[in-house]
Amino acid sequence: MAVSFSLTDEEQKCLGALAVGAIDDALAGRPLAAPRAETVPASMHRQLGCFVTLTIHGRLRGCIGLIQADTPLYDNVWRMALSAAFRDPRFRQLSAAEWPLTDVEINVLDSLSPCPNPDDIVIGRHGLVLRHRGRTGVFLPSVPVEQGWTLPQYLTHLCAKAGLPDGSWKEPGSQLLWYESFAFNVKRGQAD
Repeated sequence: MAVSFSLTDEEQKCLGALAVGAIDDALAGRPLAAPRAETVPASMHRQLGCFVTLTIHGRLRGCIGLIQADTPLYDNVWRMALSAAFRDPRFRQLSAAEWPLTDVEINVLDSLSPCPNPDDIVIGRHGLVLRHRGRTGVFLPSVPVEQGWTLPQYLTHLCAKAGLPDGSWKEPGSQLLWYESFAFNVKRGQAD
């Protein structure tokens, strides 16, 4: 399993400009208009999931995403940027005063597939999704690295995030899925 795509510098710049521009527009009170298909490269029309993560001084300030998508990547990044800034239920809405201090990271996700053997999970390479008993838990590949988790801790925290008891990933009927992602930091000047 490996990421089945890559993003050029220009594609990263395009997605970064969409994310930053959406938040800029919302904070300035300008009308929000989804990007038009003809204004983005054809490669951005692929239906891929993504996460937009906002941090201030290294601390999480918002993170929202789609694991699987049935809409184009450019539109997903635009929508997830707005959601991370203004609709993450864990945080109040991002303020204009916070925005200049905010770092933006975009993760573009490859397709999900069943994890054939949990021992094959590589910390920092594989993101995980656990689905069981109508609940879902998701972690980006970077989370266990940032938290300093071992593989058993990664799986324990995944269960907890799904609201399930530890070890639930081993139960019959559970789905442990993995994926890889292409992550990049957005340079704030990209929306100009």
